[in-house]
Amino acid sequence: MKNAHLSRTVPILLFLLPASGSFAQGKPDAGWPNYGNDRGGTRYSPAAQIDRSNVGQLKVAWTFRTGALPHDEELDKKAAFEATAILVDSKLFLSTPYDHVIALNAETGAKLWEFDPKLELPYGASEVTSRGVSAWRDSHAKAGAPCALRVFIGTLDARLIALDGATGKPCRAVTVERGIVRAFDVRTGNLRWTWDPIAPWAYQTSPRTGAGNAWSTISVDAEHDLVFIPTGSASPDYFGGFRKGDNKWANSVVALRASTGEFVWGFQVVHHDLWDYDVACQPTLFTWKGGTLAVAITTKMGRVFVLNRLTGAPFLPIQERPVPKSDIPGEEAWPTQPASTISLVPEKLSPEDAWGKDAEEKQWCTEKIRAARTGEIFTPPSLQGTLVFPSNVGGVNWGSAAYDPQRHLLFVDTNRLPIFVKLIPKDELAEARKNASDLDRLHGEFARQTGAPFAMFRTPLLAPSGLPCNAPPWGTVAAVDLFEGKKVWDVPLGSFIPGMNTGTITLGGPMATAGGLVFTAATMDNGLRAFDSETGRELWKYDLPAGGQATPMTYTLKGKQYLVIAAGGHGKLGTKQGDYVISFTLP
Repeated sequence: MKNAHLSRTVPILLFLLPASGSFAQGKPDAGWPNYGNDRGGTRYSPAAQIDRSNVGQLKVAWTFRTGALPHDEELDKKAAFEATAILVDSKLFLSTPYDHVIALNAETGAKLWEFDPKLELPYGASEVTSRGVSAWRDSHAKAGAPCALRVFIGTLDARLIALDGATGKPCRAVTVERGIVRAFDVRTGNLRWTWDPIAPWAYQTSPRTGAGNAWSTISVDAEHDLVFIPTGSASPDYFGGFRKGDNKWANSVVALRASTGEFVWGFQVVHHDLWDYDVACQPTLFTWKGGTLAVAITTKMGRVFVLNRLTGAPFLPIQERPVPKSDIPGEEAWPTQPASTISLVPEKLSPEDAWGKDAEEKQWCTEKIRAARTGEIFTPPSLQGTLVFPSNVGGVNWGSAAYDPQRHLLFVDTNRLPIFVKLIPKDELAEARKNASDLDRLHGEFARQTGAPFAMFRTPLLAPSGLPCNAPPWGTVAAVDLFEGKKVWDVPLGSFIPGMNTGTITLGGPMATAGGLVFTAATMDNGLRAFDSETGRELWKYDLPAGGQATPMTYTLKGKQYLVIAAGGHGKLGTKQGDYVISFTLP
């Protein structure tokens, strides 16, 4: 999640114009050349050597330690190892939380090179992380020429750096402003075009607003010259009194012409966002019934929208439904919000839904829920304090979805965690901080909202034991049949309580294979698991040495299929931190 008082502070993820080069390489089942494997982010591999019958035999093939932590006492508390490696030319390329880029031998895990960008330490950042790198091969370059293969990293201090894939030496670096989507020529580094998600309404407000930035992963349809941009919420997060209207194109997926940046179509999943419901997920490009091209949009609300990839027209029905009004002076909440056919998580929490590990904690939770403003999803923030459920943690967060084209199943990790959000008159912020309870200090966050008459406080609704006040499961892995528009299975993912399938809050994502498997970690119990893609039955579990807040990937090399995940934990989530990259294969 981003700071409620910061505007445009997360470096954008830049895509690479294909030009006359290529992202792909080798046999169709040999690699994982992009963050989501293919340009459309399906996180699916046709590799099938590891399957339902033998996944229980997986063993560690090799382990690599990046040495990323400890780095800085203050920033390590915000650090998260969320990277997914890519495979190009039999080399694995990945990035650490502090933007070091590392190349590994994919068969042995031996380090081939490491690049240190000499980061300007981002002390104002909400989190310190890098989810990976991109690669591009220049088909015009001679074999062995410098920078014939280029590896790109976008840094926390807003630089785009190209590295020679063979040596790790810099090819070129450019400095970019934050928030605006930019396309660069991969050979020269020259700027080709820009697109601003929030123009023109943001520049007409007083005080001036911001955010709406593209902080998640971009998808590409090179054949149709399209890129699909997921955008975040406008700022301030929880008060929109001076950004009236629906605030297009924040909280949207927008299709742009890749060669020019021309706007083609857009779909806004939340109008006039007051809940920090960014589009955190990479759009999933897939083929709909009859061969029609489609895009699936997964959201923090747990709603899934399925649209025509070329036009933005819905394939599954979407309704604009009335939602509660705001009671905050000067706030004009949008009267309706889009509802999809597919909804993956509960959308309401009442006092009757309170849960506790014992009667005392259940009563504590009941009173907390009763004291807040509650109701259906999209109940606006208030001075009383509002329960936001689903919360800004999700539904589905940046881990995005995996898609199995053989079974037309979409797989997602979901969260079911309520957040208590309270608006505070800005001149009362200091007093509110001073009088906060120990529990609120431990789990909560106070923040100014720049230019707004209200600061904010938010905290997950947790009982004194640290367990959520809603009934488990608190995290699941789920499968959706996109052709039918319905959930197929939904099972708890991880556990807070030994012996109980409670599920945990998840940060990370799933990966699917032709072997009929879904792999995911993401949980707070540090487990990496394999599930049967058709039934949801858990088939294998491995206890990682640190939190697995990353999405796994797989590849086949010299006849062996490998499974690789970064295990380094998440400072703000509270999972065990480390610096491990672990590879698994069959004996």
